[in-house]
Amino acid sequence: MAGASCSSKMRTLAFTALFFGFFATGSSTAQVPLLLWSSERLPPLASPAAGHITSSDHLATYLTSVFTPGPHTVLLFLQDKLSKEDFTVYGGVFGNREDSAFQNLEAALQSPSSSVTIPALEWSGSSAIVALLQDKLGVSPLLVDPETLSHLSIDTSVSNLLLISLPYCNSLHKSCKEVLHGNDEVMGKVLSIVKAQNVPYIAIYTGQQPSRVISDMSMSNQPAGRSLLAAAASVVSPPIMFNVSDSPCIMLWAQSLSVSVSGPTSWIDLAAQTPSLTGSQCNTTNSVLVLNYASGFTLSFFMSQKFYPGSARNWFTLDLVQLQSGGQTASFNGSQGIYAPAEYSFHCQSVTSFYEPLLVLNNNSPGQNTSLWMLNFVDFQIQGFNLKNGTNFSYASDCSGFFSAGIWMGLVTTLIMLLILVYGLHMITHVTTMDRFDDPKGPMISVPQTD
Repeated sequence: MAGASCSSKMRTLAFTALFFGFFATGSSTAQVPLLLWSSERLPPLASPAAGHITSSDHLATYLTSVFTPGPHTVLLFLQDKLSKEDFTVYGGVFGNREDSAFQNLEAALQSPSSSVTIPALEWSGSSAIVALLQDKLGVSPLLVDPETLSHLSIDTSVSNLLLISLPYCNSLHKSCKEVLHGNDEVMGKVLSIVKAQNVPYIAIYTGQQPSRVISDMSMSNQPAGRSLLAAAASVVSPPIMFNVSDSPCIMLWAQSLSVSVSGPTSWIDLAAQTPSLTGSQCNTTNSVLVLNYASGFTLSFFMSQKFYPGSARNWFTLDLVQLQSGGQTASFNGSQGIYAPAEYSFHCQSVTSFYEPLLVLNNNSPGQNTSLWMLNFVDFQIQGFNLKNGTNFSYASDCSGFFSAGIWMGLVTTLIMLLILVYGLHMITHVTTMDRFDDPKGPMISVPQTD
């Protein structure tokens, strides 16, 4: 029991040191962490200094020393997104080890001689690590999962590159900790299967892209002196603007423009990319904003304005949002919920096509298999008409009504309490006393009776 307790403490201390190394590493360049461990001894790798980013060339040089001549079996746990902050937030460093989302990973990294940590690896593309391993091993990756691997006999006479794809949290159904804990259980099952077959392995855990990208902020422009309590201002990207004859015509801004063409498990945020506006146009009655992305996606926003006699004013509506990818097009109708006075902009914290949707997918596209396509816009604001200022939106008409469910609940509760108070005051004001009282020490009061 004492040995088990000591081993548990050593694993916790080792992983805590790993977390503190992650936390101390900060940089302005896009980066992903990379954890590497093996069933056998690994060549030593000097611990990087705080703030150092390991280059892809440096990693390639180290992998050359890892992959000595002969066959190797590599388990690549490739998560959709991963950053060092995921370990510091969900690793349970300052709490109980059972609260950690990476319990199997902690156990795998318990031996310093068979594990290597690269807190910050220069990120150069979603397929860079796969291409690097494929080049080093000379084999193509094989996509597997625990169920498939349990029925697969691994041939150790040749090199194997087994790719295990892991999702990342998307804030739709599960919390990030639950998703990462599920990924950790998958890693534990895969390692158990490989160990049961007595296959020597090299395991790598990293991400296709960072889950948190730190904006590049030049330190040369920061004031010198005391800045312990100074708060760094967040960098906000400018809105997308389409001009006609150097005059602003359409403006759009969103914190996130996430699209999915394969259901709720795979999202791509287009807000981080710079689009081309080719195909956009506008006039006094119709506006079209076309966002062409290099990743192959095209988002088109079709807006129109019309005079409504009932309100005696012009209103604009976002009639249609089209998503194009791979030669297919999905259309989402937004005219029922996305509208505002023509001189205003429209703003909504969440514009989705799946939960309380403001965008409704049209199913009338023959030959288009787009039933799983989804949109999710966060902090979305758009204006297609009557732009007066080239840098700011007009007054925003928000999608959330003033009397929300919480406000109604508060009003009803206050009304009930007020009625109780009024009823109590009414009862108190109508309390009366007796005109005469009996004196227990004196003669009893006699009331004469008359016939």
